Amino acid sequence: MNLSEVGNLAAGTLFGIVVSSLFVMVLLIGFSLLLGLPKLRKSGGRTLIVRSLGEMVGEPAVFLPPTAPRGVADQLHSPELNEAAARART
Repeated sequence: MNLSEVGNLAAGTLFGIVVSSLFVMVLLIGFSLLLGLPKLRKSGGRTLIVRSLGEMVGEPAVFLPPTAPRGVADQLHSPELNEAAARART
């Protein structure tokens, strides 16, 4: 093997690695877009997107409002914070 053959072999190997990597990236991005975009549609009983079994039978997902208590202790409305807020208002 002479120097030009080694250069051609290295260039061909590098070209093959780059092309196969780009192919896999395009494939993954394509599948992500193809399978991810339908999730952005509105959910509910009359749409083609089914996110849960409950939606399939006609009950859309119900989300809690931001003011709903979260468990046993609601850290956002604790007595200490309410007292501090009352003191700050006066």
